[in-house]
Amino acid sequence: MSDKKIVYMDNNATTMVAPEVVEAMMPYLTDFYGNPSSMHSFGGQVGSAVKKARGQVASLLGCDAEEIIFTSCGTESDSTAVLSALRTHPDKRHIVTTRVEHPAIKNLCENLSSISGNNYRVTRLMVADDGMIDLDEYVEALTEETAIVSAMWANNETGVIFPVEEMARMAKDRNISFHTDAVQTVGKIPINLRELDIDFLSLSGHKLHAPK
Repeated sequence: MSDKKIVYMDNNATTMVAPEVVEAMMPYLTDFYGNPSSMHSFGGQVGSAVKKARGQVASLLGCDAEEIIFTSCGTESDSTAVLSALRTHPDKRHIVTTRVEHPAIKNLCENLSSISGNNYRVTRLMVADDGMIDLDEYVEALTEETAIVSAMWANNETGVIFPVEEMARMAKDRNISFHTDAVQTVGKIPINLRELDIDFLSLSGHKLHAPK
């Protein structure tokens, strides 16, 4: 048997489930198995736990618990945000994003723009050699037809951090919804959504030592 120590260095892809997370979850995998929407005690216990978890996530992000929506993964979260904005603004058919987004956003935008009859137009902003976008080009891309901007906060490949706070403010000034994929940001950079003009933020627990 090899005595070599293995060092895991792929935490941007996923993280090990923390022991304290396993301990906290175990009762809900064995004893508390009710439907959280049920009226009986089995459901009520789980419903209370879900409510508590929602409050904990809200505290982490600096927002209200009622604003937290649990989805199955980061991809579903991204899609929910973008599609919600498009449905809210049916007369706007323009999306602004970047060329370095996660496939969740990249593929969604490609699908929206390729489906016959949708008439969605997507502007994909270039990045410079340092991985940063040009804010002047960003502002020029925003039009009266823009329904939403979607830009990742921190890039999972390069580590570049986009000026999301400023980008969100510029979008809000033009009555445009703003979404950020913050999967690589939450837990690493302090976030207080009450002080930001971000309308939608996506995160993923498995990047924070939670299960996949």
